[in-house]
Amino acid sequence: MSDLPEHAQRNREHWDAWAPEYAKRVADAWTRSEPSWGIWGVAEAELHLLPDELAGKDAIELGCGTAYVSAWMVRRGARVVGVDNSAQQLETARALQREHGLEFPLIHGNAETVPLPDASFDFAISEYGACLWCDPQRWVPEAARLLRPGGRLVFLVNSMLMSLTTPEREGEAATERLLRPAFGLYRLEWPGQTSVEFHLTHAEWMRVLREAGFEIEELLELRPPAGGTSDWDFVTLDWARKWPCEEVWKVRKSGLAHVPASPPSR
Repeated sequence: MSDLPEHAQRNREHWDAWAPEYAKRVADAWTRSEPSWGIWGVAEAELHLLPDELAGKDAIELGCGTAYVSAWMVRRGARVVGVDNSAQQLETARALQREHGLEFPLIHGNAETVPLPDASFDFAISEYGACLWCDPQRWVPEAARLLRPGGRLVFLVNSMLMSLTTPEREGEAATERLLRPAFGLYRLEWPGQTSVEFHLTHAEWMRVLREAGFEIEELLELRPPAGGTSDWDFVTLDWARKWPCEEVWKVRKSGLAHVPASPPSR
């Protein structure tokens, strides 16, 4: 029997099954000369998610999937480790490593409990990885444990507003009406899907991050460019030009913070 938490086991099953389809959607990501982010492909030059100086730094991608973000960091000179809960996603990542001639460690495991020593990294990042599919009460303190004092964490995730306005029926895009309450949401399960997502208000994110010993540096609410395109159907360009469907948190681990040994109880 798996020792994974129930939500992590469900997400592992979901992503193992969906990995072949997802690989088709992001097939070109490894080939990009410059990173672009989120479902609308907002340019790195606009968002600055990656540190200016990555060469010689230790970096980890939490929920790396096919590991294209890890590949971008390797090409910038970082020593990178990717962690993902799905063996099938990592098989795609390894195939792409061979195709592009890049080698870096890939760990099959839950980003809430990474089998690496404390203070191993200078930088951690998650784009729709751990920050959506792992319990924030667990993965955020784990990220803090893995980072050195002064290390930075950056993550990109759906906005709470979009999670409140998206219908339950698959294939229907976010609406202009609130469909569920924000207070007490936290964990979201869509009908007919095995997966489990986690969605927090800004106040909840601030609390979880600060309790783990992070100082919040910047919060970006992403807006796609006029005429932007996306392969995903859960939000329209018109909606995303009016309201943020994605957000980026940039935080830094305090040199004096105490990182809890276990996540606080709810």
